Amino acid sequence: MQPLNSTLSTLPYLIEGESRSLNAENPNGEKAAGGRASGPLGVGRKGRAFISLEPGETATLADIRGAGMIQHIWMTVTDQTESGPYVLRDLVLRMYWDGEQTPSVEVPLGDFFCNGFGARALVNSLPITVVPRGGMNSYFPMPFADGARIEVTSEHPQTIRAFFFQIDFLKLDALPPGTGTFHAQWRRSRTTNLREDYVILDGVRGDGQYVGTYLGVAALERYWWGEGEFKFFLDGDNEWPTICGTGIEDYFGGAWAFQDRDGHTGEVRVHTFSTPYLGYPFYSREDETRGNPYSRDALPMHGMYRWHVLDPIRFRQDLKVTVQQIGHQGSSLFERSDDVCSVAYWYQREPHAAFPSFLPAPERRPR
Repeated sequence: MQPLNSTLSTLPYLIEGESRSLNAENPNGEKAAGGRASGPLGVGRKGRAFISLEPGETATLADIRGAGMIQHIWMTVTDQTESGPYVLRDLVLRMYWDGEQTPSVEVPLGDFFCNGFGARALVNSLPITVVPRGGMNSYFPMPFADGARIEVTSEHPQTIRAFFFQIDFLKLDALPPGTGTFHAQWRRSRTTNLREDYVILDGVRGDGQYVGTYLGVAALERYWWGEGEFKFFLDGDNEWPTICGTGIEDYFGGAWAFQDRDGHTGEVRVHTFSTPYLGYPFYSREDETRGNPYSRDALPMHGMYRWHVLDPIRFRQDLKVTVQQIGHQGSSLFERSDDVCSVAYWYQREPHAAFPSFLPAPERRPR
């Protein structure tokens, strides 16, 4: 069987399967059923481009039967100027494979697309791309053997007038042997404990591979915040991990606190960046509350991603991922406490362990 996910080198090989697409106009992805909705310009003339979401409402975006693989997801939503702040944290994306009762993906909408803190950031990476003005794209392949369901739940206090989406997938007769399913899990600690590593992922059991991390840090203390080491505990590791890095900015491909000296002014500045496999696309000292006179007096917020596309981390029995909270002042290291959130992305054979309890909207919002 040819590879199910195309790259430039595999494009000439014809994939067995049928292409389908789901959106507000063709919610079931049926053949020859696209663009039939009626609108102001008549039938088939952009009749239903989006859905609305009431507070507390859950909308099913995909309910697919049989085997297949989601190849691309695009979403966007009315922004804070219309719906109020933190829409991207108040909407929750959940995905279920093969008749599961508990989700394999459970993440605030923005964080899934590396837009944490309820704020937008441009992302130019291989599996996740966010472009002006808030077009959010995922190219993570998401295979399923016997059905897929994708839901979005609004915990926003106001009506979301317009939620746009398109989900492109391939219908298949069966999946190749050894195919894992896609997972993503969000966590947050509003105040990390001193000398206690922040847990990005734990409780994973089975055979799989870890493929990515999104990390958001709101600095609650002064000085440099990113000396903590990433640790990967694999297949029975207990006190000590098999894989351990050298610092947060190092794990995300940067160096020296993401800072450089301006050649004209001599001022040391933070530099954001976004590349195919790693990035630091978000740095801000402003919150997203429009009209708030203190919006320019927010805590420093940092958003970073790292994709293990060319270097997936394999595990066969279990996996735990943590990061230390260590800072640097002058020539000294110190233990620190910050507001940290994260998304872990991985593939594994089902069944997967149940996720920790998901935080309610008020506890997800930046403070």
